[in-house]
Amino acid sequence: MNFWEKITGSDMTKEMKAFESRALKLPADYQAAWQKVNATLWTYSDFSGRNLMPILDGVLGLLEEAAADGQGIQEVLGDDIQGFCAALAGEEGAKSYRDKWREQLNRSIAKKLGK
Repeated sequence: MNFWEKITGSDMTKEMKAFESRALKLPADYQAAWQKVNATLWTYSDFSGRNLMPILDGVLGLLEEAAADGQGIQEVLGDDIQGFCAALAGEEGAKSYRDKWREQLNRSIAKKLGK
Protein backbone atom coordinates (compact mmCIF):
# COMPACT_ATOMS: atom_id res chain seq x y z
CA MET A 1 0.00 0.00 0.00
CA ASN A 2 1.44 3.34 -0.99
CA PHE A 3 0.97 6.73 0.59
CA TRP A 4 -1.77 7.84 -1.81
CA GLU A 5 -3.87 4.71 -1.18
CA LYS A 6 -3.52 5.21 2.53
CA ILE A 7 -4.60 8.85 2.38
CA THR A 8 -7.55 8.33 0.04
CA GLY A 9 -8.66 5.00 1.48
CA SER A 10 -8.73 3.35 -1.94
CA ASP A 11 -7.04 0.27 -0.49
CA MET A 12 -9.96 -0.16 1.91
CA THR A 13 -12.45 0.37 -0.92
CA LYS A 14 -10.81 -2.45 -2.87
CA GLU A 15 -10.83 -4.67 0.20
CA MET A 16 -14.51 -3.95 0.93
CA LYS A 17 -15.43 -4.73 -2.68
CA ALA A 18 -13.58 -8.02 -2.36
CA PHE A 19 -15.49 -8.76 0.86
CA GLU A 20 -18.80 -8.00 -0.84
CA SER A 21 -18.01 -10.23 -3.81
CA ARG A 22 -17.15 -13.05 -1.39
CA ALA A 23 -20.36 -12.42 0.54
CA LEU A 24 -22.46 -12.64 -2.62
CA LYS A 25 -21.38 -16.28 -2.98
CA LEU A 26 -22.94 -17.14 0.40
CA PRO A 27 -26.52 -18.41 0.88
CA ALA A 28 -29.19 -15.73 1.37
CA ASP A 29 -29.45 -16.10 5.17
CA TYR A 30 -25.68 -15.81 5.47
CA GLN A 31 -25.70 -12.71 3.26
CA ALA A 32 -28.30 -11.08 5.52
CA ALA A 33 -26.23 -11.96 8.59
CA TRP A 34 -23.11 -10.56 6.92
CA GLN A 35 -24.89 -7.27 6.26
CA LYS A 36 -25.93 -7.03 9.93
CA VAL A 37 -22.45 -7.94 11.20
CA ASN A 38 -20.80 -5.52 8.79
CA ALA A 39 -23.09 -2.66 9.83
CA THR A 40 -22.72 -3.42 13.54
CA LEU A 41 -18.94 -3.71 13.54
CA TRP A 42 -18.42 -0.26 12.03
CA THR A 43 -19.39 1.30 15.37
CA TYR A 44 -16.09 -0.11 16.69
CA SER A 45 -13.91 1.46 14.02
CA ASP A 46 -11.11 3.88 14.55
CA PHE A 47 -10.88 7.07 12.50
CA SER A 48 -10.01 5.29 9.27
CA GLY A 49 -11.68 1.93 9.86
CA ARG A 50 -8.48 0.03 9.09
CA ASN A 51 -8.65 -1.73 12.43
CA LEU A 52 -11.79 -3.55 11.25
CA MET A 53 -10.37 -5.07 8.08
CA PRO A 54 -8.83 -8.16 9.74
CA ILE A 55 -11.95 -8.59 11.90
CA LEU A 56 -14.29 -8.41 8.90
CA ASP A 57 -12.06 -10.80 6.98
CA GLY A 58 -12.18 -13.27 9.86
CA VAL A 59 -15.96 -13.07 10.20
CA LEU A 60 -16.43 -13.57 6.47
CA GLY A 61 -14.07 -16.55 6.56
CA LEU A 62 -16.08 -18.01 9.43
CA LEU A 63 -19.32 -17.57 7.48
CA GLU A 64 -17.78 -19.14 4.36
CA GLU A 65 -16.56 -22.18 6.29
CA ALA A 66 -19.87 -22.60 8.12
CA ALA A 67 -21.83 -22.36 4.85
CA ALA A 68 -19.54 -24.96 3.27
CA ASP A 69 -20.13 -27.26 6.26
CA GLY A 70 -23.89 -26.78 5.95
CA GLN A 71 -24.37 -25.21 9.38
CA GLY A 72 -27.27 -22.89 10.06
CA ILE A 73 -26.58 -19.23 10.69
CA GLN A 74 -28.03 -19.52 14.21
CA GLU A 75 -25.45 -22.20 15.04
CA VAL A 76 -22.63 -19.95 13.91
CA LEU A 77 -23.57 -16.50 15.23
CA GLY A 78 -26.29 -17.27 17.74
CA ASP A 79 -29.39 -15.16 18.26
CA ASP A 80 -27.67 -11.93 19.30
CA ILE A 81 -25.62 -10.55 16.41
CA GLN A 82 -24.91 -7.30 18.26
CA GLY A 83 -23.58 -9.25 21.23
CA PHE A 84 -21.47 -11.38 18.90
CA CYS A 85 -20.00 -8.26 17.31
CA ALA A 86 -19.36 -6.61 20.67
CA ALA A 87 -17.58 -9.70 21.97
CA LEU A 88 -15.58 -10.04 18.76
CA ALA A 89 -14.54 -6.39 18.67
CA GLY A 90 -13.70 -6.42 22.37
CA GLU A 91 -11.58 -9.51 21.97
CA GLU A 92 -9.68 -7.91 19.10
CA GLY A 93 -9.15 -4.71 21.10
CA ALA A 94 -11.33 -2.50 18.92
CA LYS A 95 -12.99 0.25 20.89
CA SER A 96 -16.20 2.06 20.09
CA TYR A 97 -16.41 5.83 20.00
CA ARG A 98 -18.21 5.70 23.34
CA ASP A 99 -15.26 3.85 24.90
CA LYS A 100 -12.81 6.39 23.49
CA TRP A 101 -14.90 9.32 24.72
CA ARG A 102 -15.22 7.73 28.15
CA GLU A 103 -11.44 7.36 28.41
CA GLN A 104 -10.95 10.95 27.28
CA LEU A 105 -13.46 12.20 29.85
CA ASN A 106 -11.82 10.17 32.61
CA ARG A 107 -8.39 11.57 31.71
CA SER A 108 -9.75 15.12 31.70
CA ILE A 109 -11.40 14.69 35.09
CA ALA A 110 -8.28 13.08 36.57
CA LYS A 111 -6.17 15.95 35.23
CA LYS A 112 -8.52 18.54 36.76
CA LEU A 113 -8.49 16.72 40.08
CA GLY A 114 -4.70 16.67 40.02
CA LYS A 115 -4.24 12.91 39.79
